[in-house]
Amino acid sequence: MLDSSLQLDLPYITKQFPGIGGQLRATPDHFLVEEIALYTPQGDGQHLYVNLTKVGLTTSEVQEQLARLFGLRTSEVSFAGMKDKLARTTQTFSLNVGHQPPAAVAEFLTESMQRIREHLAVEVHWADMHRNKLRLGHLLGNRFVITITNLACSLDEAPARAQAIVQEMARTGVPNFFGPQRFGTSGSNVRQGMEMLLGTRTKSARWLRRLLGSAYQSYLCNRYLARRVEMGAFSHLLAGDVAKKHATGGMFSVVDVAVEQPRYEAQEISFTAPMFGPKMWAATDAAAELEAEILAETPVTMAHFEAARIEGTRRLGRLLLPDCAVEKNETLQGLTVSFSLPKGAFATTILRELMKVEVAQLPELDEGDEG
Repeated sequence: MLDSSLQLDLPYITKQFPGIGGQLRATPDHFLVEEIALYTPQGDGQHLYVNLTKVGLTTSEVQEQLARLFGLRTSEVSFAGMKDKLARTTQTFSLNVGHQPPAAVAEFLTESMQRIREHLAVEVHWADMHRNKLRLGHLLGNRFVITITNLACSLDEAPARAQAIVQEMARTGVPNFFGPQRFGTSGSNVRQGMEMLLGTRTKSARWLRRLLGSAYQSYLCNRYLARRVEMGAFSHLLAGDVAKKHATGGMFSVVDVAVEQPRYEAQEISFTAPMFGPKMWAATDAAAELEAEILAETPVTMAHFEAARIEGTRRLGRLLLPDCAVEKNETLQGLTVSFSLPKGAFATTILRELMKVEVAQLPELDEGDEG
């Protein structure tokens, strides 16, 4: 049963290829993250959008500093996603500064950027006005440029090893696993989440209940994806899958696998994985049987999720990597890998395939590294 022994280990989709080993993030400059914007500001409105790069600061710390600098409440400064402290990260913040006279907007933007540069230890790239505030999730994804050092093979051998893995990931896609940072040390968040859902542990803080409940949901999602890989069902659709169109985000139930499989192989669509809850779009047929199998291995039921007001949803089951590239870095004596991921995806999912190291060796990146 999952309650007695957590299964945190995950299978590799590229297990036939040896990894390069190595170490992540010897310095923040080895781990670069840049948001991919969902939209661009329109040039008018009451919200000041500021794009900046930070190092050694959490997103929340920058939010608080911007609020103090402009005399705003913290809630009036917002962002699309949390970003890691121990990395060089570029993201946009919005500040509810009120409407500015049209003739004074250009001067206001210049003065605002200068004020931020003088008082915050960040690099400011641009500022503009927009009509709505940024909210969590208002981004397409993130672009990563990561240098892996202290490789387990020679610097000459590493590019060939990595390229073989990258080509395989580009061909098959990668399971959209949650990263280990979601689960806490040795799965502590998962255990507490299960106890909370079963009613054997009480948490008064709403944010903590939400965190722990989400950790358990995420754990079960990982178990579903792992099972699908292990049973050889990652490379094809199952009858009853809830599939998602990559181009539009539209979802539909797979009725005829023979009809939809060519679209899956062409990477036009992918299956979705369960984030269990009573309002989750339910799979049918073979896909429903697999989801029921995962849920049956835990004492937590749909009734427990409903009682905890965890509605449930579906998560993209397969990540595509059309732009992943690797390059030998002579200066840093390592390998630099670059790729883009949609919001909600974890960089560690890609890095573990390349490195083939124990999950415990991967850094505990902030939640923002997923978007």
